[in-house]
Amino acid sequence: MILALFAAGVATFSQLYSVQGVLPELARDLAISESDAALAVSAATLGLATSVLFWSLLADRMGRLRAMSFAVLAAVVLGLAVPFSPGYEVLLVLRFIEGLALGGIPAVALAYLSEEISPLHSAVAAGTYISGTTLGGLAGRLVAGPLSEFVSWRVGTLVVSLMAAVAAAVFITMAPKPQGFTPVPWRSPHRIPLWKKLWMNLRRGSLLVLYAQGFLLMGGFVAVYNYLGFRLEAAPFFIPASLASLVFVAYLSGTWSSRKSGSMVARFNRLPVLLFCIGLMSVGLAVTLVDFLPTVVVGLLIFTAGFFGAHSVASGWIPMLAIGGRAQAASLYNLAYYSGSSVFGWALGFAFNAGNWVGLVLAVLCLLVCAAVLALLGLRRGQVSGPGSAPSSLPSS
Repeated sequence: MILALFAAGVATFSQLYSVQGVLPELARDLAISESDAALAVSAATLGLATSVLFWSLLADRMGRLRAMSFAVLAAVVLGLAVPFSPGYEVLLVLRFIEGLALGGIPAVALAYLSEEISPLHSAVAAGTYISGTTLGGLAGRLVAGPLSEFVSWRVGTLVVSLMAAVAAAVFITMAPKPQGFTPVPWRSPHRIPLWKKLWMNLRRGSLLVLYAQGFLLMGGFVAVYNYLGFRLEAAPFFIPASLASLVFVAYLSGTWSSRKSGSMVARFNRLPVLLFCIGLMSVGLAVTLVDFLPTVVVGLLIFTAGFFGAHSVASGWIPMLAIGGRAQAASLYNLAYYSGSSVFGWALGFAFNAGNWVGLVLAVLCLLVCAAVLALLGLRRGQVSGPGSAPSSLPSS
């Protein structure tokens, strides 16, 4: 199952973020601004955020695996259409619809894992899945970026979509039949209404704080990578797109840290690990201010490791606290997570336009401080002693 979800992560996140690796070329080809180009990323993440609740409901009715299989197939078909967009407006529409389809994987994957794997190993399993998503995002950027310079951004994104099709086939072939969950028929008398499942999770303060972590941290993370290419192609670096895209190798630190954070939770509890990872993000971001390429790369490595560590802890914590519907609780986290990506991935472009990289860094640091304060105030009383501990000790408001 881990290998199957690893493939699903590659299929999903390679397509979701392939456009991020070609933003400078896309902006030049379509004669649009940096913030307008970034909307090509935000459109897909907005579609994903919009659809996660629908996918969680569908997964309750038709089963986890069937829902994810349908989602990944639809996303691949739409991804293959994106490179043939005749203009900017059509590109945004296709990316939004593609995001709607892509939402079926992150909306269901963590619920699928938590139901099939013992609570003792849930944090490590979630970290392993997150590490797969980092490799998917990395592959999409590394393939599309160089091809955008030597051929075109259209060819780069097309090749990534073909890669995603292969990964989707691996997922559908390898994913085991769920044993820990039985779909609930649409007209079953035992069916709990969707609004009630959502309200049961939204009224819990600790879950709201975790949703805020996803919103703020993901927003800052995507903004950094959205505008990094524009910075590296300008003074004092003047790096071509084929080389600038290589900085996305920093994602590998997230592949390591997302799994490592799972084992750290077992030793130090979730909140200290979460705060430590947010601190790493802040340190790494400050290091990128130095106008020296190796230093920028080191800063990105630290920043990325911190982000995926924090994301792994927060997302893996959600199913442990869910009330009345794990898929819905995970979907609410994804809604906040990708809403942050859509909003801040675009809006912080104004900070970049106004103050260049320094302006962007200061704006992202504000998001990190807010996330840390909320975590400290809202989760301090609800320590979990290990990845398999019962969530009953956490505050409900």
